[in-house]
Amino acid sequence: MGFEGNAVSLCWPSPGVAMATMTRAGEMNTLHLDLIDEMGRAIDEAQENKARALILTGNGRAFCCGAHLKYFDKGTLDRFDIRDNYLNRIALLFDRIEAISIPVIAAVNGYAMGGGCEMALACDFRIMAQGAIMALPEVKLGATPGAGGVQKLAKYCGRGKATEVILLAQDIDCDYARELGLLYTSVPPEGLLEAALDLAAQLMKFSPMAIGQCKASIHIAEDCDLRTARRYGLEALSNLIGSSDWEEGMTAFHEKREPEFG
Repeated sequence: MGFEGNAVSLCWPSPGVAMATMTRAGEMNTLHLDLIDEMGRAIDEAQENKARALILTGNGRAFCCGAHLKYFDKGTLDRFDIRDNYLNRIALLFDRIEAISIPVIAAVNGYAMGGGCEMALACDFRIMAQGAIMALPEVKLGATPGAGGVQKLAKYCGRGKATEVILLAQDIDCDYARELGLLYTSVPPEGLLEAALDLAAQLMKFSPMAIGQCKASIHIAEDCDLRTARRYGLEALSNLIGSSDWEEGMTAFHEKREPEFG
């Protein structure tokens, strides 16, 4: 299992935990087409091999610094081609990261700018190395975040704070990320991957089926009215009744032991 691509490598640092590392450090891990394709491949492999958690991180000074601006060269610029064959592929990748049934941890090692920030926001947890920065600076370039950053920030931290962050192109350091409710924890850079692995190990104590249903319920709750979300939550619970994870959890409870989920 695992692979070494042109822009992403995938390894399995512990049983059940997949880690995708963006490896174009010289280009600040910008969203090259190879990176988009290979990150999708990493998600495929994580799912096919029944990973219990997926960690995303970067090499060098950046987690990911957003769009690969060479694709916006004026000599070849076509707004519809850019939209359909580049920007939409980024947005669909981030949708996949958000929708995957296993927990996804962003280990933000450095700069997460523009699309890189949007990628981190698509993850379930964000662990930042001290000194790391996230930002949506698109207004400085005459652009706007187009792959979910506006919508996620508005939902995660409210319209007022999202407006400040986006319209003022504010840097989000560890302290500000904590204030905004975006941060799981921050650690010294040398402890980043250990912290991500510790979080993955904690998540692996729980039912993967239940985690998947909880993630789906959370996403539904963001997108529809309360009554519809509540009904979905009831169905999510019903789907778990009688499952192997349900049986193991209930048996372990009655036997007064820790459950062992497969």
